[in-house]
Amino acid sequence: MATKKDTTIYTCSECGYSQAKWSGRCPQCQNWNTFVESTSKAVPKSLAGSALPAVKMKPVVLSEVNALEGSRLKTGSAEFDRVLGGGAMKRSVILIGGEPGIGKSTLLIQTCAAISQKLKDVPAKSAAKMRISGETSGKVLYVSGEESASQIKNRADRLALDTSAIQILCTTRLEDINDAFDELNPSLVIIDSIQTVSSVEAGVIPGTIGQLKYCAAELIGWAKERDTVMIMTAHITKDGNIAGPKTLEHMVDTVLSFERSADDVRFLRAEKNRFGSIDELGIFAMGDKGLLEIADPSSLFITRRSGAFPAGVAIAAVFEGSRAFLVEIQALTVPAKSSMTRVYSDRIDSARVSRVAAVLEKRAGLKFSDQDIYINVAGGVRLSESAIDSALAAALYSARTDLALGENTVVMGELSLAGEIRPVSRLKQRIKAAESMGYDRIVAPETEDGVTTVAQSIKDMIRLLFAKQ
Repeated sequence: MATKKDTTIYTCSECGYSQAKWSGRCPQCQNWNTFVESTSKAVPKSLAGSALPAVKMKPVVLSEVNALEGSRLKTGSAEFDRVLGGGAMKRSVILIGGEPGIGKSTLLIQTCAAISQKLKDVPAKSAAKMRISGETSGKVLYVSGEESASQIKNRADRLALDTSAIQILCTTRLEDINDAFDELNPSLVIIDSIQTVSSVEAGVIPGTIGQLKYCAAELIGWAKERDTVMIMTAHITKDGNIAGPKTLEHMVDTVLSFERSADDVRFLRAEKNRFGSIDELGIFAMGDKGLLEIADPSSLFITRRSGAFPAGVAIAAVFEGSRAFLVEIQALTVPAKSSMTRVYSDRIDSARVSRVAAVLEKRAGLKFSDQDIYINVAGGVRLSESAIDSALAAALYSARTDLALGENTVVMGELSLAGEIRPVSRLKQRIKAAESMGYDRIVAPETEDGVTTVAQSIKDMIRLLFAKQ
């Protein structure tokens, strides 16, 4: 029962809105019967200020701020570090989203094992000194609200990981997590997952908008005051977006998306990164020993054939972040089954496919208005850069005419609406990637060492690629 020193408040479990009196409908989110009674206790004078930071924060001159050079924590995975921008930045929070069973927990337990071995020799310091300086103890804490400790241990044993320096906490209560933080002061924290964490201060139902905002703010606030790295996993909706309020993505420093292709290949992308590029792509293969790094991605995205090269296939050189590799674009055209034609493409934007087909129809006289178009990328990687336009056009022309390109041909270039093929960035690196894979005919819109064929318009490209046939 609330005393005179306690204040009774009612908080909406959906949006977090609070008021002094109960009502049937929340005036902010308009949901019914969502108010939960809670008590806000008055702080005794003897304890006033005890929960505040040990050092009072004051404004400083920006030019005198330490830029924290070398303050990244290596994860033990070159692909993971690549996507993060060179490693996980201290005092940062990373949010990883992905569909169930894709391997988020596997990636994180491997990261914990690698980092814990690096931090084993961190000298012990007093809790008071670490609290004042913001330093951490070198310990690794894995908080799981979805699996038991035995389940996590079984996974680690199956992957043959050294878990002797990993602390495990299986709970969904924010208060238990805060107690563990105060006791261990860890250098790396894993929260698996943020949707399972709840606090009595934000209601009784976990996973609501109010719970997510409150618990995330508490956890992020702790991480920002110390030289720690916090990694959270998040559930996703059926549309592939992170479940919960968009505020959650604004609160963290980095948002990563974990995706899979039709086979065991996994792709790790950054949708937001305050400390690096969002163009990098991490590629893994799921095996018996967990997630394995793919050093040469071209081997995944190029189909090795022993027979003749089929129609409807073109090879393109693409850039993902700082890495160039080759991909195989596959096209198929068939007569439309109804009066409405459709484009089926989930790896390349359908609007891009329609635009390239329209340019071919207008500038090359090839009819696509009565055709259904199917586009695929071998290996399942998503492509978005404009340098694939020419290869996509070549694949569409090949599929429509049933004429195959040459076996060792790589096509690159951006296609304009006027039918011009425009130059692409970092051409030398793309040529080098093609030559390393044994491709000796490179079609590009400008002259460069290694370019055997120059095509500056869609008509030139078609004539040079298909004239002999």
